[in-house]
Amino acid sequence: MIKEEKTIGKMSVDEVLKEFNSSVEGLSSEEAQVRLKEYGLNQLEEKKLNPVLNFLSYFWGPIPWMIEVAAVLSMILSHWIDFSIIVFLLAFNSLIGFFQEHQASNAIEALKKNLALKARVKRDGKWQEIEASNLVPGDVIKLILGDVIPADVKFINGDYISVDQSALTGESLPVDKKIGDVGYSGSTVKQGEMEAIVTATGSDTYFGKTAKLVAKTKVKSHFQQAVLRIGNFLIFTAIALVILLVGIEITRNASLGPLVEFALILTIASIPVAMPAVLSVTMALGALALSKMKAVVSKLESIEEMAGMDILCSDKTGTLTQNKLTLQAPIPFGDEEAQNVILFGALSSKQESQSAIDAAVINGLKDKSILSDFEKLKFIPFDPVSKRTEAVVRDKKTSKIFKVTMGAPQVIVGMCELSDEEKNKVDKKIEELASKGIRTLGVAKTDETGKWKFSGMLPLLDPPRSDSAQTIRQAKEHGIEVKMITGDNIAIAKEISAELGLGTNIYRASDIFKGEKNQEHFSKDAIQQVERAGGFAEVFPEHKYYIVKALQEGGHIVGMTGDGVNDAPALKAADTGIAVSGATDAARAAASLILTAPGLSVIINAIEEARKIFERMNSYVIYRIAMTLSIMLFVVASMITFGFYPLTAIALILLSLMDDIPIMTIAYDNTWLDPKPVRWQMGKVISVSTVLGILSLIESFGMLLITMKWIGLSLPMIETAMFLQLVAAGHLLLFVTRTKKHFWTRPGPASPLFWAIVGTQIVAVLFSGFGILMSEIPWYLIGIIWLYNGAWMLLNDFAKIFVYDFMDHKIAHNKHLHHGKKPMHYPINKLGHQREG
Repeated sequence: MIKEEKTIGKMSVDEVLKEFNSSVEGLSSEEAQVRLKEYGLNQLEEKKLNPVLNFLSYFWGPIPWMIEVAAVLSMILSHWIDFSIIVFLLAFNSLIGFFQEHQASNAIEALKKNLALKARVKRDGKWQEIEASNLVPGDVIKLILGDVIPADVKFINGDYISVDQSALTGESLPVDKKIGDVGYSGSTVKQGEMEAIVTATGSDTYFGKTAKLVAKTKVKSHFQQAVLRIGNFLIFTAIALVILLVGIEITRNASLGPLVEFALILTIASIPVAMPAVLSVTMALGALALSKMKAVVSKLESIEEMAGMDILCSDKTGTLTQNKLTLQAPIPFGDEEAQNVILFGALSSKQESQSAIDAAVINGLKDKSILSDFEKLKFIPFDPVSKRTEAVVRDKKTSKIFKVTMGAPQVIVGMCELSDEEKNKVDKKIEELASKGIRTLGVAKTDETGKWKFSGMLPLLDPPRSDSAQTIRQAKEHGIEVKMITGDNIAIAKEISAELGLGTNIYRASDIFKGEKNQEHFSKDAIQQVERAGGFAEVFPEHKYYIVKALQEGGHIVGMTGDGVNDAPALKAADTGIAVSGATDAARAAASLILTAPGLSVIINAIEEARKIFERMNSYVIYRIAMTLSIMLFVVASMITFGFYPLTAIALILLSLMDDIPIMTIAYDNTWLDPKPVRWQMGKVISVSTVLGILSLIESFGMLLITMKWIGLSLPMIETAMFLQLVAAGHLLLFVTRTKKHFWTRPGPASPLFWAIVGTQIVAVLFSGFGILMSEIPWYLIGIIWLYNGAWMLLNDFAKIFVYDFMDHKIAHNKHLHHGKKPMHYPINKLGHQREG
C-alpha cells in the first residue's frame, strides 16, 4: 500500500527506505519484477471506448428520436426527398457531436506524453537506464540537470537539487530540494544532482491524480440542456395537438386513411428537424471567426457557454504574469551605484547554469558586454546550506582580484561589518519587500583589505503581462468577475492581485475546503467564501477543480484559463476552459478554447463574438417555436372549426422546406452586442415565442376569414392563399425575432439572410401566382396578403417589445423582493440570485 505523499514528506529517509523495503543500493531485478506486477506500469490508465458504439450513442436521445421519427414517417409515406434531407441532418448533427467528444477525450493522452520516457535506476547494485514505465516504488533513481522526474520521489542522497514544478503546482519560482524533501512526477530539474527513492508511480502519483480528475470530469453544457428542453416542448405540443385533431375527426366519422396521412405530415412539419443543424452551423461559423482572432475552438458548445460566462478563474503564473523572473529596480546600500549592484550580482552568477535567477540578474545589466572586462578565476555555485554563490574575479583592466557573492540577504548581511542601525535598516527593507511577496537577493563585494562590503539588494518578481490589467478592466466592463488562482504564497498573490486591480481579498484554498467532506457538493459557507474571494493562493490541482465546481454549484457559468498540467482538471470541468498561448499539451486537450496569441486580450474578442453568436441562436429558437406553434395551432384549429384542411400535404412540406432553407443563413446575421453575460432564459424564450405564435395564429385566421367570407375563394385557392400567408408571415416574423429592439433599428439583417428570405419569397409568390404544385391565385390577392402581413409585422414587433419589457420588469421585481435593498449592479447567476463581492 503506497502511503499518501503528505505522510511520505513527514517521514525520515531511513523510515521511507524501511517502508518500501529498499536501501540506498536499490532493488534487485527480481524484486522489481514482483513489484511491477503488484503496482502496474508507471503510466496513466485510460479506459478505451469503442468508437463505433460511441458514435451510435449520438443517435440516442430526445432530439435524435424526434428526427428519427420524422425520417420513419417520411419513409412510410414514400416522401424520399424529405427522408434524404432528414437523414442527412441527423448524420450531420451526430458527426459534429462525435468529433467534439473525440477532441475532448484527448486530455489523458496529452497528460501521458508529459511523462519522462527514460530513467537512471540502481538495480542489482548497478546504475542502468530503463523505460520510465518500468519503475516501481522502492527503486532508487538518479536525477540530473534537465531531467523530467519520472515518478513521485523522496530525495535520499546528494547536496541539493533545484526543481521547476510550476506546471504542476503553479509556483512561479524553482524550488530547492535537499535530502528528505519530496519531488513530483512531471517536474523538471533545473540545477544540481541527487539520488531519490521512488514513492509512487502511475496514477498514484501527484501527476496521476490530476489525470484522474480530468478523466472523471463530465460536463453537460447549458446549450445541450437548452436544446433538450426546447425539443421536448415542441414535440410534446405537436403530439398533443395531433392526438386532439385525430380524436375530434374520428368522432366526426372522418376517413381514417387521409386523416392519419395528414396527421403524420403535420407532425413531420412541426418537428424542428433543422434546429440542431442550424445551431451547430451558427456555432461552427463563429468558431471560424474566432480562429481568425487567434482563438481555436475545440468544443463548439463552449461558444454558448462563453457568452454566459460571469466568472473567469485565471491561473496567475504564465497567464496573468509572464512566468519569467524579472529583476526589479536594485536597492543600493550606502554610496554604491545601482548598476554596480547588478554587475556584482551578475559576476556572482553563471550564465550557462539555466537558473532563472541568474538569467534575471544578468538580463538586468544595461550593457552585458561589460562582463567581458572581468575573468572568473573561481566559482562556487549556490547550495541550500550556505544559501549563496561566490566568485573570485579578476578585473582585466586593473588586474585587481576581488570576490563577489550573492544569496539570501540575511546571510550576506551577516558576512559584512554593519552597525546595528544599518542592519535594522536592511532587515526592515527585506521585511517590507517580503510582505509584498517580492523575493530579494543580497549582494556583496570584498574591498582592498579583503573584507566583505554590503553592496545592496536585488528584488526579483514574476511581473504581470503588459495587457493583463487592461484585459481585467475590459472583462469587468463585460460583466465578468476575474478571480486569480496561484500556487504561490499568499503575500505574492496579494501583491500581484492588487497590481492587477483585483483587490487583496485572497484566500488559501486549503482553508476553504479543509472541512468539506463531499468534494462534489459543497457547503453553502464554502460556496460563499469562493464567491467573495478575489483570488486563491497556495492552490493544488484538486483545489482548482473544487473552486470551479463550487462556483458552478453557486449558479455561475465559469471560465478557467491556464497553461500547465495542473490546470487540466479545472479546464475540463469549467464551462469554458481556456488554454493560453504556450500551454502544455495536457492543458490544450482539456480546454474548449485554445489561444494561439500571447496574453488574455483575445478572450475579450472571443466573448464578444460568443455573445453575438448566442443572440443569433436565441432569435432562431424564438422564431422556430413561434412558427411551429403558429402552424400547428392554425391547421388543427381550422380543421376543428371549419372541418377542412387549410393546407394541402404538399403545401405543408413546401412550407417546412422554405422555412428551413433560408434560416440556415441566420448564422451570418448581424446582431447587437449585449454588455452583460447572456444565457438561456427559457421562461423568457417560451413567453416571447408563445405570444408571437398566438398572434401569428390570429393573423393566419384573419387571412383565412378574408379569403373565405370577404373574397369568397374556392377551397383549392384558399389552400394556396394560406400557403403564401404562412411563408410570408414566417419570414417577416424572423425579422421581428432577430433583435430584442424594434426590427428597424441597427444593425440590420446581413446580406445572406436578407437575400435568402427575398429569394424564398419570390419562389413562394411564383408558385402561388402560376399555380405550381397548387392552384393559382390572382395577383391582386398576392398584393393584399403582403400588405396584410406588413401591418401585422408592426403589431408583432410592438408585442415583442412589450413582452420583453414585462419579463425584464418581473425578473427585476422578483430580485428586489428576494434581496431587499441590495445594490443591483452585481452579476446575476442562473438561479436569479445576486452575488456579492
